[in-house]
Amino acid sequence: MLLSDIELHQATTLEQASELMARYAPGGRLLAGGTDLLVDLKTGRVHSNHVVSIQRIAALRGISVANGEMRIGALTTASQLAFSAVVQEQFPAILDATRDMAAPQIRNMATVGGNIASAVPSGDLPPILIVMNASVILWSPSGAREVPLDSFFVGPRETVRREEEILTEIRVPFPPRGFGAAYQRFALREANACAVAAVAASLWCNEDRSIRDARICVGAAAPTPKLVPAINTLLAGKLPDEKAIQRAAGATVEACRPISDIRGSAEYRRELIGVLTRRALQSARQRALGGKQ
Repeated sequence: MLLSDIELHQATTLEQASELMARYAPGGRLLAGGTDLLVDLKTGRVHSNHVVSIQRIAALRGISVANGEMRIGALTTASQLAFSAVVQEQFPAILDATRDMAAPQIRNMATVGGNIASAVPSGDLPPILIVMNASVILWSPSGAREVPLDSFFVGPRETVRREEEILTEIRVPFPPRGFGAAYQRFALREANACAVAAVAASLWCNEDRSIRDARICVGAAAPTPKLVPAINTLLAGKLPDEKAIQRAAGATVEACRPISDIRGSAEYRRELIGVLTRRALQSARQRALGGKQ
């Protein structure tokens, strides 16, 4: 598809964006940073004659703190997220994901909301945000609703977002004492490579160093970011030693059913998942027991 065939509509308010999306439903597309959508339009992965840009809605930009959580505007770029003082001081696990996310030029354009709403299976931010119990705010003219991020994805490039809704904000609770999280990915080359496999892990430890809660989310190895359901049962009450980490890695590999594609075979991905799980849990353990996230 030629981009010249597409009519671009600039919205300056959420109400205007919603009205335009309703007018051009069901084929209208929302444009944030454009790093996913424009590629998809050029390659014919998606088709639309009407694109509604929300880039001029200032209320969707910026990072704030309220009610014990960090609130990230959907139009905040990956670079802005990485350079945020609150992220650098309180959320080092998010830096794990932004550090390896494409090239600097892409990070300067790609938005946090777009990385989530596009629901690309290899997206870097969803896995780490899921293990940190993040949620998203979906706005429509009839009101707003908050959806836990682990319930947001339903398939590759498919989410629970309704046609009239706009993802406006991501909320991440501040970690409690004894909490640590980390993200590990593997790609075939540097720069713009999508992850072949990725793993995010979080541990919340008690004063005696035993595990109170544990989460592992696998990315790029399933149609959606996949939480491993057995992990908390497997690790709760245990010390986060190498034996426990090895068991968790094995359970994660067992739970995954990756596909084979041009980036790697299913067998190769399973091997990667085991390695990445161990690394993510080791880093999360260090942050949890060291008093930092």
